[in-house]
Amino acid sequence: MIEVDTHEAKSRLSSLLSAVESNDETVVICRAGKPIAELRSISPKNTILLPPHQDLQPISVEAKFDPAGEISVEDWPIESR
Repeated sequence: MIEVDTHEAKSRLSSLLSAVESNDETVVICRAGKPIAELRSISPKNTILLPPHQDLQPISVEAKFDPAGEISVEDWPIESR
């Protein structure tokens, strides 16, 4: 983890982004010694994608919607009421 103040973060933004991107580093930006923000990777290596289960099927739901009013329970397409 790298800790920098706001002035240093502005001055070194490009190199800090490189550290985050290439070394998977986390950068904490502080103001007056107090952490206020965190800069970290959002790369796909942090994401796990699971394949859909073979038994799952796509569903579609139609519902009435009145943008000027509220939706009542009767407007929802629920089988068991």
